[in-house]
Amino acid sequence: MKHVLQSCRLYGIVDMGYTAPGQVAEKTSALLEGGVRILQLRAKGLPLPQVAELARVMQPLCRAAGAVFVLNDYPELAASLGADAVHVGQDAGPLAQVRAVVGPQMLVGRSTHSPQQALDALAEGADYIGFGPLFPTGTKPGRPAIGLQHIAQVQAQLGELPMFCIGGINAATLPDVLAAGAQRVVIVSWLLQQKNIAAAAHAVNDILAH
Repeated sequence: MKHVLQSCRLYGIVDMGYTAPGQVAEKTSALLEGGVRILQLRAKGLPLPQVAELARVMQPLCRAAGAVFVLNDYPELAASLGADAVHVGQDAGPLAQVRAVVGPQMLVGRSTHSPQQALDALAEGADYIGFGPLFPTGTKPGRPAIGLQHIAQVQAQLGELPMFCIGGINAATLPDVLAAGAQRVVIVSWLLQQKNIAAAAHAVNDILAH
């Protein structure tokens, strides 16, 4: 799946803060229809059996579309499900510990909130990073925004490592994010709340491709 990851510009997240359990299949399908080829389940605070149940809804849809299915947190569950990737935060400990759980084949992503954390993730062997939040966002309440000033510098230092900018990105802020040097973005709440998610994702993918 590493070749799919390298080609991705738009990273989607089915965040259970914006999605009812009964909407997971519908929203997953809409994002995939819009061309999203890396898609994460983020189910903070839900019981682990329910997280597993939701993952089993999303995973076959992603597989059928040739998309990378990512589980946020829970490396053990990701391993048992055979997820394509697991995404962990700064509180997950060394990535070597995560690798020991999920094995060498699974992609591992890391959330980073500063240039130094981004470089540390590169040194630890992350397959990709999230970098942000660029703007204040309800998805990460209380976490200070880091702004746009480091994007180009960090992107250059990371070389080929995919860096997905995240946090408060929407149709209004996307042009500034791209102008600051971003090549890849994560869009969460704005996409999930669109009346036509597929059309909105398709439009963003078109912008990112050009």
